[in-house]
Amino acid sequence: MGILFNDLVFGPLKSRRLGISLGVNLMPKAGKICSFNCIYCECGWNDTSKVDHLKLPSKEDIRTALENKLIELKGTPIEPESITFSGNGEPTLHPQFAEIVDIVIQLRDKYCPKAVISVLTNGTKIGDEKVFNALNKIENNIVKLDGGTKECIEAINLPNFKFDLEKYISQLKSFNGDLTIQTLFLRGEHNGKTIDNTTETEVRQWIEHLKAIRPKRVMMYVIERATPEENLEKISKAEMETIAEKVKSLGIEPEIYA
Repeated sequence: MGILFNDLVFGPLKSRRLGISLGVNLMPKAGKICSFNCIYCECGWNDTSKVDHLKLPSKEDIRTALENKLIELKGTPIEPESITFSGNGEPTLHPQFAEIVDIVIQLRDKYCPKAVISVLTNGTKIGDEKVFNALNKIENNIVKLDGGTKECIEAINLPNFKFDLEKYISQLKSFNGDLTIQTLFLRGEHNGKTIDNTTETEVRQWIEHLKAIRPKRVMMYVIERATPEENLEKISKAEMETIAEKVKSLGIEPEIYA
């Protein structure tokens, strides 16, 4: 059983990556909807039997919940440094995502203008023009790239669609560097198959993708919480630092969370 969020707006939480982060959950309360089924996801496995019965919050639900919370936090020591789209699944799957981004920008500007707006996304909807344009309105797009080869990425992320890595890298290049790439490094086994995105081949190809994408930031992190697939190994900080040196050779100072 994974960790699911019962609120539309949760926190603020002290985030390793984002400081004081106020979460915005566009997915159902205590229900997960995602286009990936990552073997490390803290929310647990996708439950496809429930998807048709899960109700998404409306943009007005989000407006009310977020405005009330920002009024409460304004001027306090825990006023958010980031308003972060995260929660129970992939936020860009919400059909009103673009409109909700506009609402969040408006409320941020009114109540806590120093905060950045962040989105944690698997990037599977960036081919949608409305989603892409909405993401380009915010300061902190944090997009997943969990390997170098298509085979490894699919083994880790278990997409529920036909994943085209070449097309995905091309879409990431469309941000013209205004994005952050986040990668979780791991090794282990799933359904009898060995998975390892720290191998020389995987890291070399991942670095090639970074060369093409030219992100402004690279976040490298390891498993910190219980995972739905139990046969996974947390990568050591020393190994992460070795990989990080290759990122530095691109002129990017990576952030390591290990």
